[in-house]
Amino acid sequence: MIVFDLKCGQAHVFEAWFGSSADYEDQRARGLIQCPICGDGEIGKAVMAPRLGSGVSEDAQAPVPVASMPSPPAEMKALMTAMAKVQSKMLEGSQWVGRRFADEARAIHLGETDPRTIHGQATPAEAAALKEEGVEVMPLPFPIAPPDQTN
Repeated sequence: MIVFDLKCGQAHVFEAWFGSSADYEDQRARGLIQCPICGDGEIGKAVMAPRLGSGVSEDAQAPVPVASMPSPPAEMKALMTAMAKVQSKMLEGSQWVGRRFADEARAIHLGETDPRTIHGQATPAEAAALKEEGVEVMPLPFPIAPPDQTN
């Protein structure tokens, strides 16, 4: 596994893990990577601090225990908590439509079905097609577990 700091066209920086550098390049070329903050698909590698070798192969290096990793600043935790609450509030009364999201959103936009707030899953290509058709969609900042996968 390899971790990269990535940056979108709106200057949001985020971390992503890939099986290899080639996996990153392939996913980026196919438009499969999006900014988790704004949904922008214009992604590139951000400036990263180099990881200096210790003379021990990477596979032999002991992993850093999670408990010893520094926690994010309190302000970041508060911001993420507030964003999660806003998303939760936005989804109150929203109907989960799963993989039917693009079809349902289009039908609502065209007046073929009753207007309602929905959320679900769409590929980057489906979301782009909806936007081109004038359907207002946006990515959610935090992933949503489908109702049938929650306990």
